[in-house]
Amino acid sequence: MSDYFDPVMETMPREERVAYYEKKVREIVHAAYERSPFMREHFDKAGLGPSDINGPGDLPKAPLVKKAAIREAHKLFPPFGNLMSVDWAGLQRIYVSPGPIYGPEPVGEKRMKEVKALYSMGFREGDRVMVTLSFHLVPAGLLFDTVLRELGAIVIPTGVGNVELQVGVMRDLQATGYIGTATFLMNLIKKAGEMGLSFGKEIVLHKALLTAEKVPKSLRKTFEEDYGISTAEGYGTAEAGLFAYECSEKSGMHIAEEVLVEIVDPDTGEPVPERETGEIVVTHFSSTFPLIRFGTGDLSCLRTEPCPCGRTSARLGEIVGRVGDSYKARGMFIHDPQVRAVVEKVQAVRQGVLVITREHDRDKLTFKVELKDERINKKEVRKSLEEAFKDLCRLKVDEVEFYPEGTIRVEDKALLDERKWE
Repeated sequence: MSDYFDPVMETMPREERVAYYEKKVREIVHAAYERSPFMREHFDKAGLGPSDINGPGDLPKAPLVKKAAIREAHKLFPPFGNLMSVDWAGLQRIYVSPGPIYGPEPVGEKRMKEVKALYSMGFREGDRVMVTLSFHLVPAGLLFDTVLRELGAIVIPTGVGNVELQVGVMRDLQATGYIGTATFLMNLIKKAGEMGLSFGKEIVLHKALLTAEKVPKSLRKTFEEDYGISTAEGYGTAEAGLFAYECSEKSGMHIAEEVLVEIVDPDTGEPVPERETGEIVVTHFSSTFPLIRFGTGDLSCLRTEPCPCGRTSARLGEIVGRVGDSYKARGMFIHDPQVRAVVEKVQAVRQGVLVITREHDRDKLTFKVELKDERINKKEVRKSLEEAFKDLCRLKVDEVEFYPEGTIRVEDKALLDERKWE
């Protein structure tokens, strides 16, 4: 059986790959200018027309598209912004991301880059795969459902939470594969141990796609050496899907041919040298949602030396952090403005900061707050903060700590990442 789902695309010679990207960039720039008022305005403001971008080398002429600009477009031109022309009759799903940003999915949309990614990770026809990402509002769960069924795998859509129940499902259905965060997989393993279940006997899980959060090397080593689970990492965004994936060599994440990735200086948008860290910028070759130079906000580097697996694509290195004031915790982004909105929503709170730490291979979220009046019922404040945070950020706060007036300065950030990643 081939190690490649699409050997022609995945192993194309360097000269062909260069010509391929020259052609795809020209096509997507013209398509975006014609079909997306948002992208047309973006180009016009920069004094550019489609004829100015004739290949990857010309892309740095165009300014980056930031997430904030996409959010603003959705506010000004509801419900889908002016990013594309939408035919309601041709839609099969509409996703909702924080903002809110509404993401239409056309009927029959292909997910070939994700199919290639999962195939490279060893997912095959007949696998029984637990998808533990959210099936609620955001695209993650349903995206992998579509891709796994394309491969002929059996999907077990467990979603998030319910650890003990999910361990029982894993045992009863003899799940062979897992898709989700490394943190949640570790939670399942620990619970299985508490229930007296052992890997290789009652639990036969042996492959896992780890995504949506940073994965410590020590945790992957534990999965592979202690529990016999072959792991692979994948990377993507809500806008472009999963577009980078590990092969069996685990020497970086191959970039799918359906996108072009640049690594740039976050301040200037100019490409940085190979292996130098910068912001991941993606141009998505999608006729539905043409997006040119989208700044993901994530930091990594690019590698172009040949991979022993035979794939000839460039590879992303490790995701080392975020640009600016947004961080990902438990698979979801948290933005500084969201935290400030939570604080403003709870009238009793004077100042507040959310601190992300890491304990026992799990992200811990602690709200540190000052009260306007120390006599206020702290139990009620804690409950209000927890509810407001869950409503705005879709995550649960672990602790709420109270501090005397003057401890938290007004100029301090509302979101701090204090995690240690070895």
